Amino acid sequence: MKPDLGERMSRIVGPRWVRTRAAELATYRADGLPTHESTPGLVVLPGSRAEVIELLRELRDRGIPFVARGAGTGLSGGALADPDTVLITLTRLNRILAIQPERRRAVVEPGVVNLRLSEAAQKFGLHYVPDPSSQSACTIGGNVAENAGGPHCLKYGVTTNHVTEVEVVLPSGDTVHLGSPHGEPWGPDLVGLFIGSEGMFGVAVAITVRLEPIPPAVRTVFAEFLALRDASEAVTAIVSSGIVPAALEMMDQSCIAAVEASIYATGARTDAAAVLLVELDGSEGTVEAESAIIERLLRENGARDVRSASSASDRARLWQGRKKAFGALGRLAPDLAVQDAVVPRSALPDVLDRIAGIRDRLGIRISNVFHAGDGNLHPCISFDRRQPGLTAKVEEASREIMRICLDAGGSITGEHGVGSDKMDYMPWAFSAASLEAMCAVRRVFDPDTRANPGKVFPLHTCREWRQAGVA
Repeated sequence: MKPDLGERMSRIVGPRWVRTRAAELATYRADGLPTHESTPGLVVLPGSRAEVIELLRELRDRGIPFVARGAGTGLSGGALADPDTVLITLTRLNRILAIQPERRRAVVEPGVVNLRLSEAAQKFGLHYVPDPSSQSACTIGGNVAENAGGPHCLKYGVTTNHVTEVEVVLPSGDTVHLGSPHGEPWGPDLVGLFIGSEGMFGVAVAITVRLEPIPPAVRTVFAEFLALRDASEAVTAIVSSGIVPAALEMMDQSCIAAVEASIYATGARTDAAAVLLVELDGSEGTVEAESAIIERLLRENGARDVRSASSASDRARLWQGRKKAFGALGRLAPDLAVQDAVVPRSALPDVLDRIAGIRDRLGIRISNVFHAGDGNLHPCISFDRRQPGLTAKVEEASREIMRICLDAGGSITGEHGVGSDKMDYMPWAFSAASLEAMCAVRRVFDPDTRANPGKVFPLHTCREWRQAGVA
C-alpha cells in the first residue's frame, strides 16, 4: 500500500474511519472461521452511499483490489483481505431507510443487523423471516452476500426468497439497480444472481426486502432421543406426513452437553443422543392439529420425552440452546471450525454415522447442530490450534465430510458460502466448463476481478487466475 492511499481514504471518510496500525488491522484478520487468517493492508469504514462510490472509484483508478465486509460473522473465510487489498467494512451503513407496511417491504442499508429489522417491523405486525443463528450480530448485507438461511428457511426459504431489489456499486464505481418494486422483473433474475455472489460483483448499498406477517399462533415442540438414528428417522417421518414445519432442527449429544453446561441451558437431559426442535406456525386450529400429529410421530420414532411451548418466553427458552449452540461449544475448546454442507434428508442417518466414524478414527471432537428439515448439516469441530498437528486433522476431517456429503447426492455449502475455505472442493462439484462459465459471469460485473479476489474459485480454474499464476 502506498502511504498516500491512507491519506486519500481519510479525506473521503474522515481520519477516524481509516485503520492502518497493526493492532487495528489484526481485528479484521479472520471472520467466524478460525482456520483461515489474513491481515488486510488497510481498513476503511464508509458512512454513506456516496462515500462507497468515491472509495471504489479511487481504488479503480489505482487498480487496487478490495473486499467488502459486514459484521465478520461469516464461516467460510470469505470476508478476508490480503496485505495488498483494502477491506471496506460496511457496519456504519446501518440505517433502516424505510418500512412500508402497506407493501410489506423494508429498505435497508447493508450494515443493518438482521434482528434489528424484525424489531423495527414488529409494531406493524411484520417481521423479516431469514434468521441465521448469528441473527443478533450478522448484517443484512452479509446475508445477501452468502444467501444466508436459518432455522425457518424450511418453510419460508432463504435470503434470495425475501429480497426484491438491490442497489449495487460496481467495482468501477458505477451504480446499478437490480430488481423491481413488484418483485418479479421481466428478464433475467439479476437479484437472484447477485445474492450469494460472495462480494465478487460489487457492494450493495440499499436492499429492499419482503416482510411477512407475524403468525397468529406459534408452537415449539422439543423432543429427546436415545439414538441419533431414531431422531434422523423422525425427521423423515415428519416431512413425509405432508406437514411443513416452520423449523426442524437437531442437536447431538456433544452439543447438548455443551449447551446444558452453559447459561443457554434448555433443561434437556445430557444422556440424550439427540434432540429435535420442531416449530409450527399458522392459525390456532392448524397449529393445534399439526402439533398433535408431530408429537405422535416423534413418540412413534423413539422420542422418550416430548414437551411443547406456546408462550413467547417458553419458546425462547427452548430456542436459546439452538440459537446459541455455537457459542456454547466454545466451552469445549478455544477454536471451533463450523462446516456447512447439504444432503438429502433420507441420507441423514448414514451420513451422520460416517461423520461419527471420522471423529473416532481421527480422535477429534465433532458436534452436530443443524437444519435437519432441509438436510443442511453443520458439523462443528472443536480443537486447539496451538496443539501440533491438530489443525491438519481438522482440515482432513473437513475434506472427508465434504466428500461424504457429495457422494450422498448433496452439495458443499447450504448457506455459509465457499469463500476461501471450500475453493478446493469446487471441482468436485462442478465441471471445468461450469466453473469457467461462473468466472465469465463474474467478469461481467468485475472485468478486472478486483472485488474479493482469490475466493470461491480454485487457483488456475479461471483464466484470470491462470494469468496471475504466470505473472
